[in-house]
Amino acid sequence: MNSAADRHTERHPSGIRIIITGGTFDKHYDELHGTMTFKDSHLPEILRIVRVTCPFELEINQLIDSLGMHMSNRLAILESCRQAPEDKIIIIHGTDTMIETAAVLGKAELRKRIVLTGAMIPYSVSNSDAVFNLGCSFTAVQLSAPGVSVVMNGQVFPWNAVRKNRERGVFESIDMKLR
Repeated sequence: MNSAADRHTERHPSGIRIIITGGTFDKHYDELHGTMTFKDSHLPEILRIVRVTCPFELEINQLIDSLGMHMSNRLAILESCRQAPEDKIIIIHGTDTMIETAAVLGKAELRKRIVLTGAMIPYSVSNSDAVFNLGCSFTAVQLSAPGVSVVMNGQVFPWNAVRKNRERGVFESIDMKLR
């Protein structure tokens, strides 16, 4: 990579680690097969275009659709969070099982600021929400207290008080009194 990411690959404990796991965010359209697949992450390109200036470290943990994730995939994400020297972490994740991964991370009670985000429409497709959600995540991870949050649709949700509303295609709060 000869992008903005290269200028930020030194270890910065006070910086932000971005753990890439795949999901709709990073899907590419395979015109030969007419399917959405994974080739590589769009993150280096996005971070260059939007001119992120705070130190960050990119880590490709896996490139997988979240519907294909198992506990072993979630534990690999947890281990990356544990091993990260940074205390601020953004995880790019598929929206279908983002809440399940957030629960694994939340229950681990790491003393880090961890934000999960994704996209309902791939970055490579017109009118994607990927860049907006990523930008919101950069702000949220820098301003939040230690803990795990989900950042989608311009909102920051506690990991244990959010759900994906599949009918509306958005994330929304769960009333904790009803749980």
